[in-house]
Amino acid sequence: MNIWAKMITALRGGVNEAGEAVVDSQALRILDQEVRDASEELKRSKDSLAEIMARQKLTEEKCKKNKKAIEEHEGYALKALEKGDEPLAREVAEKIAELENQLASEQEAHDGYAESATKLRFAIQQAEKNIKRLKQQVDTVKATENVQRAQSAVAERHSGSNSKLRTAMDSLERIKERQALRDAQISAASELAQDTPESSLQAKLEAAGIAPNGASVDDILTRLKNKKSS
Repeated sequence: MNIWAKMITALRGGVNEAGEAVVDSQALRILDQEVRDASEELKRSKDSLAEIMARQKLTEEKCKKNKKAIEEHEGYALKALEKGDEPLAREVAEKIAELENQLASEQEAHDGYAESATKLRFAIQQAEKNIKRLKQQVDTVKATENVQRAQSAVAERHSGSNSKLRTAMDSLERIKERQALRDAQISAASELAQDTPESSLQAKLEAAGIAPNGASVDDILTRLKNKKSS
């Protein structure tokens, strides 16, 4: 049972490593998508802020309308009291109470929208700063990635050129060795051609003073003078 548990753990570790490898290979693409997601979320927040501000404005208008209606009905109630019509004044007072309740409700909603708008506006400002900073950092990361990729390509090409250069130098040395060997073979063949038994014997006789090494100029002149006198 312990072996199976270890095998499962090993498999999970392999899957995790494979997942991390995929994430690393797609890091920039994932980062770009995360920035886009953050920007979309910011856009939705701005839409929500616009809606809250619109509702705040509507409740503000309703509050103004209710306040105006209350003032009007207070005037009606005063006139009814002036005429001694208390039942009518009471009825108007009931309407004023209803309007005041509505005003209180609308004012509460207005204050809530105003507070939410303030908080959301601050959050949007912070998000905009963070996204701007994040985009700048992403640009820096991309630039660094491009530079490192170019440097890596140059290093690979340099390594390849060095390898090819070494191969070319080796080939050149082999050619030089073959040429030197061929020169030595040609020299040896020439020496062997000159070193025949007859020429070797003639050289030995001439060196010993036994065999003549060819007629001299004096010998030729003597021979010609003898031929002339005869």
